[in-house]
Amino acid sequence: MIYRDFQNIKISGLGLGMMRLPVVDSNDAVIDREKAKEIIDYAYKNGINYFDTAWGYHDGNSELIAGEALSAYPRESYYLASKFPGYDNSNMPKVKEIFEEQLKKCRTPYFDFYLFHNVYEGNIDDYLNRDFGILDYLLEQKKNGRIKHLGFSAHGSTQVIQRFLDAYGEHMEFCQLQINYMDWHFQNAKEKAELIRNAGIPIWVMEPLRGGKLAKADEQTEKALKEMRPDESVPAWAFRFLQAVPGVTVVLSGMSSLQQLKENIEIWKEDKPLTEGEFDSLVKLADDKTRSGGLPCTACHYCTSHCPQALPIPELIALYNEHKITGGGFIAPMTVGSMEKEKRPSSCIGCQSCEQVCPQQIKISDMMREFSQMLGM
Repeated sequence: MIYRDFQNIKISGLGLGMMRLPVVDSNDAVIDREKAKEIIDYAYKNGINYFDTAWGYHDGNSELIAGEALSAYPRESYYLASKFPGYDNSNMPKVKEIFEEQLKKCRTPYFDFYLFHNVYEGNIDDYLNRDFGILDYLLEQKKNGRIKHLGFSAHGSTQVIQRFLDAYGEHMEFCQLQINYMDWHFQNAKEKAELIRNAGIPIWVMEPLRGGKLAKADEQTEKALKEMRPDESVPAWAFRFLQAVPGVTVVLSGMSSLQQLKENIEIWKEDKPLTEGEFDSLVKLADDKTRSGGLPCTACHYCTSHCPQALPIPELIALYNEHKITGGGFIAPMTVGSMEKEKRPSSCIGCQSCEQVCPQQIKISDMMREFSQMLGM
């Protein structure tokens, strides 16, 4: 196992994300305890020392299985991370009661790493509202030794992340971002990574395989990859890509089977980052794929000046593309749900004024109608 330096400790380059543990009958709330414990035990015994859980994972049961499985080992022999669930704004006044409950569920007197969970457009104002006392409480727990390192995760835009850094950056020791070669340009992961790196903050990576979508490739893509590295598996490319991204310390992967775990541990026995040429070729393959699957918006903003509803059309098209190309997920519903209702795709009146000035001749009104139906809002 490769280990990375963080302050005065060494963390396994591959961490076990506990959001996708094996479940019973496809019910995400019912973890298969024996299979999950087998995965956690194998990870621990084969060099993984970073375990990442959260209040909301598996309907609140991920923290329970983390506590049950990891309590079999000396507490100082592994690093445990959990998060304050600010993705749900109703939790903002409950930081103390939630934190205390998390310690009980995880059977631990302290968290090695604790995060503000999912900083994004829909919660940034509440996170920065000092009346809730979230930062002050967490800093107090750090002072008392119940949090060793404080950080945050983010799915928001670079502008939102910058707002968070401006307010709380001096207290943040690490940042967890969604980074993978599909999202390098598609979700502006490159710019987000540069922002965090320029702030002098180490990067933790989530969704390295984009929920498993990058664990396999179509025939044409796999052929291109084999021509560059004949002995490298498709999932390995995603990890070698991240090994080449400056500032990355930990890569978290949610492994729902023992076989996935074994394969990933084998990959992380070696540090084989992509060369500059391989890196650029891989990103180009991903960019070609995302462009071919989405609407060809260039964000010229001609449309917005002609929209009587003042809709943020390029932003909505980007979210439509994200949702369409990746087959769903939470990013588009989360972001659109945080918008004012009059700015959502359902507010389009179908006048087609935007289409008359679109250089790409996109059928924007059709997109708005479809997107609204897809999201059910």
